[in-house]
Amino acid sequence: MTIYEIDPLADPRWMNHVESHPRASVFHTAEWLKAIQISYGYRPVVLTTTAPGEKLSDGVVFCQVQSWLTGRRMVSLPFSDHCDPLVSNRESLENILGYARDRCSSKDCKYIELRPLNSEMSGEGLLPSWEQYCFHVIDLRPDLDTIFSLFQKSSVQRKIKKAEREDLVYEEGHSPAILDKFYDLMQLTRRKHQLPPQPREWFRNIADSMGERMKVRVVSKGGRPAASILTLAFRHTLVYKYGCSDPEMSSLGGTPLLFWRAIQEAKELGMTEFDLGRSSMDNEGLLTFKERLGGQRSTLTYLRYPQKVAQDKPSFQMRMAKQVFSRMPENVQTAAGRLLYRHIG
Repeated sequence: MTIYEIDPLADPRWMNHVESHPRASVFHTAEWLKAIQISYGYRPVVLTTTAPGEKLSDGVVFCQVQSWLTGRRMVSLPFSDHCDPLVSNRESLENILGYARDRCSSKDCKYIELRPLNSEMSGEGLLPSWEQYCFHVIDLRPDLDTIFSLFQKSSVQRKIKKAEREDLVYEEGHSPAILDKFYDLMQLTRRKHQLPPQPREWFRNIADSMGERMKVRVVSKGGRPAASILTLAFRHTLVYKYGCSDPEMSSLGGTPLLFWRAIQEAKELGMTEFDLGRSSMDNEGLLTFKERLGGQRSTLTYLRYPQKVAQDKPSFQMRMAKQVFSRMPENVQTAAGRLLYRHIG
């Protein structure tokens, strides 16, 4: 079977396919792919069995990452928690992934990677399993009172009520001023986690590309930002993508309040699920928080061919790098993030 490569940013058939496919997410959209391309220089490509000029019947979207530091590879998709193959049958998927595997065998790329949700068309069994993450979703179909009752009482319900008593100032949107408040908090959070922040331009490009699909929510006290979350919207799903806060103001309950506001708005818009994203399996604090919000846990299994466990898993060198990052001046950390994230997508 012939496999064709198309540009999802130039070929309108891709977005027509995304809009109609039941497993499509915000991460498949041309807007998200454009933000990745502008920010990091990765070239998006869709592999399909559909000939030019015909309506797309299938497609697997990748970004082609070319890095002198980490090598060339095809990832579906960088900086995205999940990205299902948008195919309708197993035969098409086998042919598309066979074509991608051949590119690795010809030394055209170091590896291919899929980040699917759990489905029969995920590619599992066609590519080796690689890494696993926890994934949480809140069911938004019940009424708001029922959803609130499912929050853990002491760590979520009471903190929301406390935050409301604190008269925190709430803002939302994607203006430069709101993005600046979000990014200042992101720098604090990444420093706490001993990691450099993503480039400021990444978040600006998401805002510019995604438009109304992207929203930043911020709460402040006395003019000082306390917590912020960034969400993406697509069809019936609201996606939590990034969160950050000032640890000195955590007692105010700003973060639970932001999630509650996001849920209330999603309900008003008729959305049926709140995608809380992936979490590392050893991040007990984040796992606990998502489950206290009522998130239902499942497992994300990433696939990679060829599988190279020894040289790609986190190592002693990574732990040492985190120690170095935590001691860098803020401006040096920011510069390091601008340099490094381009190579790790």
